[in-house]
Amino acid sequence: MSGGNDRDILNIEEAAALLGVSVKTFNKVLHSEDMPARKIGREWKFSRLALIQWVGGGSSRDFYHEVGSALRDTSRTRRTAGWKIETD
Repeated sequence: MSGGNDRDILNIEEAAALLGVSVKTFNKVLHSEDMPARKIGREWKFSRLALIQWVGGGSSRDFYHEVGSALRDTSRTRRTAGWKIETD
C-alpha cells in the first residue's frame, strides 16, 4: 500500500474522486467503456495504478472518431426523424 490515504485498491466513490468526476458520471463510463475493474460480490473494485494508466493511455482522437462515425451512420434512427420542421 502507498502512504497516507492513497490506497491501491479503490471502491467506486474513491475511483470517481481520483478521476475528479461524480459517481453518476463514473458509472456511465464504467458501463460504456473498457475500464479496468473487477466486481467482487456486489461491489466494484479498481486499481489506482490501472485507472491512472487507463486514463493516460486514452486518446481524444479515438473519442472524436467514434462520435463522428456514429453521427455519419445513417442506419441509426434519429430521435428527430419524425419531426416536421416548417421553414419560412
